[in-house]
Amino acid sequence: MNISKTKPIQTGILVTCLLIGLTACADRSEYIQLTGYAQGGTYQITYAQTDRTGQRIEAEAAEVYEQVEQGFQRINNSVSGYHKGSVLSRLNRNETCETDSILRDLFRISYQLWEETEGIFDPSGAPLYDLWGFGFQDKGQVSQHQIDSLRQFIGMHHFRLEGNQLIKDHPNARLNFNAIAQGYTCDYIAHILDSLQIQDFLIEVGGEVYAKGLNPKGLPWRIGIDRPEDGNMEPGAKLEEIVSISNQGLVTSGNYRKFYIENGQKFAHTIDPKTGYPVQHNLLSASILAPNATLADAYATYCMAIGLEASTDFLSSRPDLQGYLIYSEGENMKTQVVD
Repeated sequence: MNISKTKPIQTGILVTCLLIGLTACADRSEYIQLTGYAQGGTYQITYAQTDRTGQRIEAEAAEVYEQVEQGFQRINNSVSGYHKGSVLSRLNRNETCETDSILRDLFRISYQLWEETEGIFDPSGAPLYDLWGFGFQDKGQVSQHQIDSLRQFIGMHHFRLEGNQLIKDHPNARLNFNAIAQGYTCDYIAHILDSLQIQDFLIEVGGEVYAKGLNPKGLPWRIGIDRPEDGNMEPGAKLEEIVSISNQGLVTSGNYRKFYIENGQKFAHTIDPKTGYPVQHNLLSASILAPNATLADAYATYCMAIGLEASTDFLSSRPDLQGYLIYSEGENMKTQVVD
């Protein structure tokens, strides 16, 4: 974990979305930058040490760091599928039915989204994600028979909360919150910063972003959206769009980094739980702005599952959301903004 003072901040932060415009003006307060590792990747947090009246916040950088690290640890211990001792891992192995408040919160949110999206956003698709090699296990032997045998366990209706216990109707039912967990983590850390009376901050966890207030220039935070080209693995190297956000979450989902080629065919990580197969369409990435990063994360995944036309219709019906849909048309790449 690194803590650095930034007055002024000389360079932007390069993440999955490039964080732009961090050079401080003379009339802005001193900003602190925290960087570290979490959830198998990195995180970066930039925040103002003073409030809007110029009063210095009480929490010193070391205290903010400690509370942020504790927040990440609570998330990891709860819903990480890579941490074998997490609550989620133990539930998936049928070692316990007991939950904690974080898992219960994520489950309730996910269940509502599963109903709203008619089963397209579905953390209970974990067995399928594992089969295709995009979950918590190595890729299996994929066949129609294997897919059909797993689909009987897919659907959030296989789970129910009874008090603090999560009950499932079959031991083969499992959960994977990867399509929402990092966005949720951004919001969780944002609540910690709010509790410390921090009013201006930017949180990035593995490329998922939540921004509140203003950047060191006194303007909304500016975020760059990567160009979704296969092989564009360096965050910020090639940008397609730059957007301004404040008091919003921004998450991009795409099929240009998590994929593999098998027998000359590309298989990407977005799985349609209704068919059991990776989606095949011309939508290359979906960047969603929402009131929080949790919803931005979930809806970005949803849009990648349903494709360009259905995503356009969905976003047009939601005044609380804004979408940047990058798609292929022949050999060209185009962007459609829906707000």
